[in-house]
Amino acid sequence: MSRRLILSLIVAALPLAASAGALEDQLARYATAAKAETPGFSGFSAARGEKLYFTEFGLGKPDTPACATCHGKDLRAAGQARSGKRIDPVALSVSPGRYADPAKVEKWFKRNCDEVLGRACTAQEKGDWLSFVASR
Repeated sequence: MSRRLILSLIVAALPLAASAGALEDQLARYATAAKAETPGFSGFSAARGEKLYFTEFGLGKPDTPACATCHGKDLRAAGQARSGKRIDPVALSVSPGRYADPAKVEKWFKRNCDEVLGRACTAQEKGDWLSFVASR
């Protein structure tokens, strides 16, 4: 393999590696919080995250009953806000830098959990959701 090709592969993988590290750090923080919230906490589940993503709660805003309402059924495709604004794909495989900034992640969890669930998400729900989108 040529040095140029190897360098190109390394450069292409850097955003994913950086995002993976940031995501792992966030999951570790959510795990600590989840253990404090729920003594029986035994880890995050992408399956629970998937259920959270697709469940229609009907407890938040009437026009956003589920995460999939705006983000779409295909996590690898762009979604659309009720205002018509494009939403970048939530799948980590397509948007590797999406979860690199913990402050932004928290901002969107606060806003979206309130709108969809009608309440703040628990640390376990956040970790489950992040595990789900990281698996796609």
